[in-house]
Amino acid sequence: MSRATTTFSSQLAPALARYVDLKRALGRRFSGATHTLKSLDRFLHEQAGKYLDLSAAAFQAWCQTQGHLASGSRRKRMLEIYNFCLYRRRTDPHCFIPDPTWFPKPHQCIQPYIFSEQEVVRLLRAASGLKRVSWSPLRPEVIRLALILLFTTGIRLGELQRLILSDYDVGSATLLIRESKFHKSRLLPLNGGITGEMNRYLHARDQRKLPVSANTALIWSAIRGGQAYSGRHLRHCMRHLFRQCCIFNSKGRLPRIHDARQHAESRIMPNLFQIRRLEGLGPFSRSA
Repeated sequence: MSRATTTFSSQLAPALARYVDLKRALGRRFSGATHTLKSLDRFLHEQAGKYLDLSAAAFQAWCQTQGHLASGSRRKRMLEIYNFCLYRRRTDPHCFIPDPTWFPKPHQCIQPYIFSEQEVVRLLRAASGLKRVSWSPLRPEVIRLALILLFTTGIRLGELQRLILSDYDVGSATLLIRESKFHKSRLLPLNGGITGEMNRYLHARDQRKLPVSANTALIWSAIRGGQAYSGRHLRHCMRHLFRQCCIFNSKGRLPRIHDARQHAESRIMPNLFQIRRLEGLGPFSRSA
C-alpha cells in the first residue's frame, strides 16, 4: 500500500524525504524512525538561524530535547539519526556523523515469559467465565478465541485485531494474515482443535444474530455499530486475566501480551488437543 511522501521543512528536507521514501520502498513501515526524523527536522527548522546544517553542536542540542525519555528510547532515536547520517554520507562525504560510542548504553534484551500448560488452561477457563457486557455480548467467546489464536499461532496483537471473517477459510482450515510486517501476507494452517473453536465461535455469533458478513471483524465488539476490539481493550482484558490467574514473571510483573508469540514458537507449547485434555473436557472433534 503506497504512502504519501512525508513533508519536511528544514534545510535537510530533500535528503530526509529521499531517505524515508527509500526505506518505505524497501517494504518497511518506518513510522517510528520517521517520527524521530521529523523531530530533528522541526528542531533544525526552528533553529535555522543558529545551525546551518546538522553538526555536532546541533546534534547535541537536539539530544537535549530528548532528555525526558528513558535511556533506551534516547539511544534508539540517536541510532535512527545515525543511520540517516550514514545514508547522507553516500552523497556528501563531508557531512556530520555522530559517534555512537557516546550514546546511552544498550539495555539487556527483555526475557520473554514462557507460559506453562497449566497457566494457559487457567487463562482459558477464566476467559470463559468473563461477564457479558452491552458493548461485547460475546465477551467470553471473543477473549477465549483471542487467547487461543495468540498462544497457538504466534500472530501479533495487531494482526489479531485486523482479522476479518473472510480471512478464515473453513474448507482449507487456514487463516490469512494480510499485509503484516514488511507488507507481506501469509497463510496459517489451523489444526482441528483451532478450527473447532473458530466454528463454535461463529455459530455463537450466528445464534445471537450478530454480524457474520465477510468483512466483519473476527474479534468483534458492538462499539460504534460493530468493530474490532481495540488494542487497549484487548490488553486490558488480557492483563485482567493474567492478574486473576496470578501469572507474574520473575520480577513480579504481569507478562507482556507479546510473550504469547514466544510461547507459541517454543517447543513446550502444547497444541489445543493437549490443552483440551488438561481442561478435562476431552479432545476436540476434528469434524466440529
